[in-house]
Amino acid sequence: MMMDWLTTTLPAHMQQSTFWMPPQASSASSHVDVVFYFIYWLSVFFFVLIVGLMTAFVFMYRRREGHEAQKTPTHSTILEVTWTGIPLLLVFVIFYMGFKTFIDMKVPPANSYRINVIGQKWTWGFQYPNGYIDGDLHAPIDTPVELVITSDDVTHSLFVPAFRLKMDAVPGRYNKVWFKAVHAGEYPLFCAEYCGTNHSNMTAQAIVHEKGDFEAWLEKASNFVETMPLPEAGQKLYKIRGCAQCHSTDGSAGDGPTFKGIWGHKVVFRDGSEGVVDENYVRESLMDPTAKVVKGFDAIMPTFKGKLRDKEITAIIEFIKTLSDNTEEQ
Repeated sequence: MMMDWLTTTLPAHMQQSTFWMPPQASSASSHVDVVFYFIYWLSVFFFVLIVGLMTAFVFMYRRREGHEAQKTPTHSTILEVTWTGIPLLLVFVIFYMGFKTFIDMKVPPANSYRINVIGQKWTWGFQYPNGYIDGDLHAPIDTPVELVITSDDVTHSLFVPAFRLKMDAVPGRYNKVWFKAVHAGEYPLFCAEYCGTNHSNMTAQAIVHEKGDFEAWLEKASNFVETMPLPEAGQKLYKIRGCAQCHSTDGSAGDGPTFKGIWGHKVVFRDGSEGVVDENYVRESLMDPTAKVVKGFDAIMPTFKGKLRDKEITAIIEFIKTLSDNTEEQ
């Protein structure tokens, strides 16, 4: 009840983007902002009070000619109880506000729409109930959405500032958090846990759809491999499945071999053996990335076994075929 009262009395200008905070785009945003601004203004108040009194006392009780130093005042129990009790009470208030907000954000409503989230170097994968995986987080407006978050490699952290939402993606475990978006639009999504050389590029968008638009988007997006030419579908998979994070299409160096001009060429592996980049090699590399690692690169690619359908693998192969030596970056 206390949090609800504080939220309703939050000034209107704080319900929009401010110097400290981005716009409030979820139902929890106002609650988080109340806690933040309560601590912020409390800190400002005590800073001004303490520094102001300190400055005044330095001036008032400075050493002056004709004035003798006064004896130190005797112990005051009332004063000590006061300056101990007031901060203790404020700490309890802050704890209550913060803990209630934390619990509210951790326990999703029973009717929440579930999206599985997978973090991997250096991309996000959002899997919807029908099995479709997208590189951006899509959600319907005014609907509780539960995120079940894990990682395929190292620790990542899903962070959507406009939702005031942040949760770690930890290998071998599942963390859960939920939100209800209240404004349609696109909002930046980041990884907030350093996870390697391309950590700063591990970004995406949280896209909130108007009522009815989310279902139409999901149906269309889920069938893009069936409706698009295979090379175009492969290019889309190259982007949303994280291939672009390590494999360039312009010949530049990355954490993995460039796709430009690689098709049909002979490559040397770390064990000294050789092979030709063809359909079977690409498929094997997607299913078992550590089987044949190209010399000069580390075995950091995650497996896509069970994550890509045969037609999706074919689409990626067809996209790589289009990247001849004179192909510009797609």
